[in-house]
Amino acid sequence: MKSEQQIEEEFIEKIRNLKYIHREDIRDKAALESNFKEHFERLNRVKLSDAEFARLRDSVITADVFTAAKTLREINTFKRDDDTPLQYTLVNIKDWCKNEFEVINQLRINTDNSNHRYDVIILINGVPVVQVELKSLQITPKRAMEQIVEYKNDPGNGYTNSLLCFMQLFIVSNESNTYYFANNPKEHFSFNADERFLPIYQLADQENNKITHLHDFSDKFLPKCTLGQLISRYMVLVVSEQKLMIMRPYQIYAVKAIMDCIDQNRGNGYIWHTTGSGKTLTSFKTSTLLKDNPEIEKCLFVVDRKDLDRQTRLEFNKFQEGCVEENTNTESLVKRLTSDDYRDKVIVTTIQKLGLALDEDSKRNQEKKKRGEPTYKDRLAKLSDKRIAIIFDECHRSQFGDNHAAIKNFFPKAQLFGFTGTPIFEENAMYKEVNGDFGSYITTKDVFEKELHAYTITNAIDDRNVLRFHIDYFKPEDVKKAAKASDSVSKKAIVEAILSKHDAVTNDRRYNAIFATASINDAIEYFELFKSLQEEHKKNEGECFKPLNIACVFSPPAEGNKDVRQLQEDLQQEKADNEQEPEKKKAALKNIIDNYNKQFGTNHSINEFDLYYQDMQKRIKDQKYPNSDYSHVNKIDITIVVDMLLTGFDSKYLNTLYVDKNLKQHGLIQAFSRTNRVLNDTKPYGNILDFKGQEKDVDEAIALFSGKENSSRAKEIWLVDPAPVVVEKLDKAVAELEKFMESQGLECKPEQVNNLKGDAARGEFINKFKEVQRLKTQLDQYTDIKEEQAAKIEELLPEDTMRAFRGVYIEMAQMLKTQQGKDFKDKDPAVDQLDFEFVLFSSAIIDYDYIMSLISKYTQQNVPKKEKMSRDQLISLLSSNSNMLEEREDIIAYISSLEAGKGLDEKEIKAGYHKFREEKVSKQMTAIANKHGVDSAALQTFVNEIIGRMIFDGEKLSDLLESLELGWRDRTKKELELMDDLIPLLKKLASGRVIMGLNAYE
Repeated sequence: MKSEQQIEEEFIEKIRNLKYIHREDIRDKAALESNFKEHFERLNRVKLSDAEFARLRDSVITADVFTAAKTLREINTFKRDDDTPLQYTLVNIKDWCKNEFEVINQLRINTDNSNHRYDVIILINGVPVVQVELKSLQITPKRAMEQIVEYKNDPGNGYTNSLLCFMQLFIVSNESNTYYFANNPKEHFSFNADERFLPIYQLADQENNKITHLHDFSDKFLPKCTLGQLISRYMVLVVSEQKLMIMRPYQIYAVKAIMDCIDQNRGNGYIWHTTGSGKTLTSFKTSTLLKDNPEIEKCLFVVDRKDLDRQTRLEFNKFQEGCVEENTNTESLVKRLTSDDYRDKVIVTTIQKLGLALDEDSKRNQEKKKRGEPTYKDRLAKLSDKRIAIIFDECHRSQFGDNHAAIKNFFPKAQLFGFTGTPIFEENAMYKEVNGDFGSYITTKDVFEKELHAYTITNAIDDRNVLRFHIDYFKPEDVKKAAKASDSVSKKAIVEAILSKHDAVTNDRRYNAIFATASINDAIEYFELFKSLQEEHKKNEGECFKPLNIACVFSPPAEGNKDVRQLQEDLQQEKADNEQEPEKKKAALKNIIDNYNKQFGTNHSINEFDLYYQDMQKRIKDQKYPNSDYSHVNKIDITIVVDMLLTGFDSKYLNTLYVDKNLKQHGLIQAFSRTNRVLNDTKPYGNILDFKGQEKDVDEAIALFSGKENSSRAKEIWLVDPAPVVVEKLDKAVAELEKFMESQGLECKPEQVNNLKGDAARGEFINKFKEVQRLKTQLDQYTDIKEEQAAKIEELLPEDTMRAFRGVYIEMAQMLKTQQGKDFKDKDPAVDQLDFEFVLFSSAIIDYDYIMSLISKYTQQNVPKKEKMSRDQLISLLSSNSNMLEEREDIIAYISSLEAGKGLDEKEIKAGYHKFREEKVSKQMTAIANKHGVDSAALQTFVNEIIGRMIFDGEKLSDLLESLELGWRDRTKKELELMDDLIPLLKKLASGRVIMGLNAYE
């Protein structure tokens, strides 16, 4: 097997074959800077004095990744010794292919705080822009990713205080598997227990075949001009979040296909990219490239209705501040279309506004004619012979057919491009011939002529860019019986089923759900049912019952309101419903909004419906915050809808769709796709609970939208295994764990795990049990597990046993993780190969308040037994969850100090824990002071100042520690040793403040 060094040497040779210059002489910071100076002077045709270069170097080196990325791409100004300004660039930004490309390896950047070695770095004009971190075959590339993160988090690291601040991309590989990802600030760049790592990509060809071997990857990704274009054209600087994004391969292919079509003037085309694949980024990048194309007069990005108009505009402006202005009405659209201002070259608008502008018979145009004023169409006449690119978002929508002829006739030189996640094929076409002479367009292909690029949901699921689906065709016996009796009784049974299943399918409310209903009347009835049934449960079950926060949204009767009319253009069911008994619908919506205001402390009204709708969407997305940061009382568990939110709405924290509505074809796929955004392993799939028994429609939709090449195995790719299959996999995983423990001469019991000898054996346990937990997490969210399957799961791993195994896993994983990346004599190489998983062991409900309430109940005598835990159970619960790792030891010690039956309420428990913790910290502080011979009171004052800056000034501990450590550089060895002991205590103190809600979360 090849060593890491062999892999590196062969990779360097590969890069040299791609005509990079291998600079073996650049191995340290000084050589790197000297080379940078030579390139800078040559590019900018200038000779700098040593003093000038030192000032230039210090002015461009920054710890801010986003600022460095901007500096790399812009013309900058520097003041020379004689006060004259020098305008310069770091690379040739007009033509990146004309830059000089070099490769270096084994660079060391030594500082007082770090001694890092970097495998391979690619330089463009002397600027380090790509780092390649290599591992041997048996080590997962994730370890290389973690190593980069560890390097970046070390105080005084090369990424913050050297030319490495310009790093744009990281490539990690064990030769067989290769991944790449963008550099980013620390807040967007970490592994933790809640989020998966930043988007990590594998290269693929146009047919989405993966290119994973390092040498094949290099041939495709690293040719000099390709890499230059990738960094200059296909990376996006997201202004609103101050972060970098790199486009995925299929996004790049789509942009190139549109640009080629325009350059060659080859008519129209459409991009079939599935919902959730980052279509907005693709269209944004297309529009920005078109903005710089002198052949194109205007680029119109056309969406379907007001909320999508706003959403797209906000998304575009997120990428580039102010790049798209709001079009409040058709008049402002026409002004921008006829403007010569460069800022008005890219315009986001709705198809309705564009249609009105071109409709001579519209009311506004008729009024203008009567007054003798030029109509919108007259004013737009100067564009009729210009080349215009019109990009249609979600071009499957029905309104497009009505406007297509007018747009095409008025702009004969326009090229039309459509983006869709669900194209219209002959099988799902909805448009019919209108009269003998004119037939409306039937399919996406009829409208847009040709498919330019496809990336189907099947591709995206294969890539884990979106999740698979678990569909439960849910028809409990009482629903079947109730349906025979009356519709309202049937609805009651459905609500009861949802109430009983919701915690399971949403992983104890870590996620939330949408409930799709068939009509506005149904939505109203369901809203009232949830309200009354939850009140009933609360009366019967007391504190044991935790009510769900229910919201409901549907559009109000338009009553001449143009905003609502526009909103309803694509809400056909709601538009029709509002024509029947509009006053009744209006009164019901007012009542729903009043309930919302009471529940969430807001002040919305039906007259400002849009603000209510926006607030609701924000609360659905705010599920991302842990309850300790943003209380559950502020969040929405289930949103009842008719048409709204079923298309165009994205939230990673929405994982479930309840369906009591007939869905077909593209409407079904769009609705289901609300649930399948990827987050982490606690969200293994999108959950669909279908109360309509639409299995046949689901099968047809999967076959239709899977893509020709994937249709034979589409169901297998789209849908998760049924419960019996996963139970069988769990059985095998448990058997593997038992077999491993027996091979070590031990019983398969949690208490025996600590008797494992050697890190290799401990690592094997980590791998075996992680698979058991992954399958258990998946099964915990299934809604269709039969009694015999549930009994088998309990028999395989009783709850107490599972909890105890989780505890020893967390303890062992923490211990082994501290060894990774460290060099010491007795370390087993197997440790570096381990890929730990902590998110699987976290819980959405176990936070500081929850634990304190359980401890309070433990001390009380009059609490029902089923609501109360013993001391051992409390300790087991804490030990088996990764939520409060820093606090766990202190909380367990506090529990052990309490007497059962003492009868303390939650407030007293919290005060007692706070005092207990402060006393413990005080003792540790005194011990540190005594050890280092410093005044205890002075040390306490210093620590209080740090914590105070966090609480009152909102400073982050990580930033404070970094500045502290840098500030201590010139101190004595004794003082540095004091800081080494103090920093872990400060981190622990800060963690406690966060958990106890005494500080803004870090």
